[in-house]
Amino acid sequence: MNYYSLHHKSPKTSFKNAVVQGLAKDRGIYFPDNITQLSKDFIENISDYTNHEIAYEVIKQFVGNEIPTEKLKEIIAATVSFDFPLVKVDDNIASLELFHGPTMAFKDVGAKFMAQCLEYFNQGNTEDITVLVATSGDTGGAVANGFLGAKGVNVVILYPSGKVSDIQEKQLTTLGQNITALEVDGVFDDCQEMVKTAFLDQEITKKLTSANSINVARWLPQMFYFFFAYKELHKQHKALTFSVPSGNFGNICAGVMAQKLGLPIKHFIASTNINDTVPNYLVNGIYTPKPSKTTISNAMDVGNPSNFIRIQELFNNDLETLKSAFSSYSFSDEETRKTMKKIYTNSGYVADPHGAVGYLGLKKHGLKETEFGVFLETAHPVKFLDVVEATLPVKVEIPAQIQKVINNKKVAIQAANYEDLKAFLMK
Repeated sequence: MNYYSLHHKSPKTSFKNAVVQGLAKDRGIYFPDNITQLSKDFIENISDYTNHEIAYEVIKQFVGNEIPTEKLKEIIAATVSFDFPLVKVDDNIASLELFHGPTMAFKDVGAKFMAQCLEYFNQGNTEDITVLVATSGDTGGAVANGFLGAKGVNVVILYPSGKVSDIQEKQLTTLGQNITALEVDGVFDDCQEMVKTAFLDQEITKKLTSANSINVARWLPQMFYFFFAYKELHKQHKALTFSVPSGNFGNICAGVMAQKLGLPIKHFIASTNINDTVPNYLVNGIYTPKPSKTTISNAMDVGNPSNFIRIQELFNNDLETLKSAFSSYSFSDEETRKTMKKIYTNSGYVADPHGAVGYLGLKKHGLKETEFGVFLETAHPVKFLDVVEATLPVKVEIPAQIQKVINNKKVAIQAANYEDLKAFLMK
């Protein structure tokens, strides 16, 4: 499998090089050169396969022969090591819980898969790789955990000061070893721009890659749980609509890729907070990035989502074709809180702010009797403890995964601008 830059100014490259480089030299993100649909027999008989077997069938064409079969299966086993339960919330709506992994966020899947691939590719090399990652919340903790102790890999995480939750901050600033956190005076988009700028800076001689969802090894494994959900729901014989809380749009982009592989998904909804670049684009046809705004669903506080260009590519850059299978709606913090209360009152289910936004997307879009909706619960409510406990009459139990870090001491380096990041990388 080869990968090409979506800026179309860099040569095609292998899966290995796409993972190691992260971003193409022309600053474009990589996209697979071809996509082969999975067999109809596999889709129709998906219940006969384990989750590990499903994941292998889904990802193998994108890896090609660059990782031996048995090693790839080992990587999948280490990645898909927890459950992805569906919890019914309404008669025709369920929550797909993606937070049962080590850092209690959906990004555990992509982070672990990428870490395992990168460690394999770097074995025997004398030069360490530096992984740069920008986070609006959960990415940092997932990447820190996924890469912790990886041989030959150092991780530098940039996060916006005061704009991640206390628990998220502890998860990315307290592990030590090969993990370093830089606290940036700005918003997520500033962090992301600093990462992209570092890739083009020829004065930085360290080998750099990115662990954001711009990296194909972070992005593609997120297809897995759309297949897992279909495995559980397909016998209902209802058309499936997925509503995905969306920030950098990597997660929903992976869902669209799953659909292109043949997964029978009727419609996708990108549910956002007031950072509404994509909802506005679908209305007026003009893509206008803007500075991100702070909300209670901070993992979606992104004003210029990197992965939306991949979604456009999947629909051949045709707006009308995109709109036929893809919708996007924006919701306020007030609407989010009201919905958290409504869900709890009606079903007793505790949704975090991101999951509530996903639920709102399904409700606004509307579902027929012949349809079933799934919203993604991308993080455990404990990650947003202050918001959840201030909104709902509940006391959230602290899971073991969080207890491990909650009392640890924060260690972070202050970074006001790109020059501070560059100075750190050139040490």
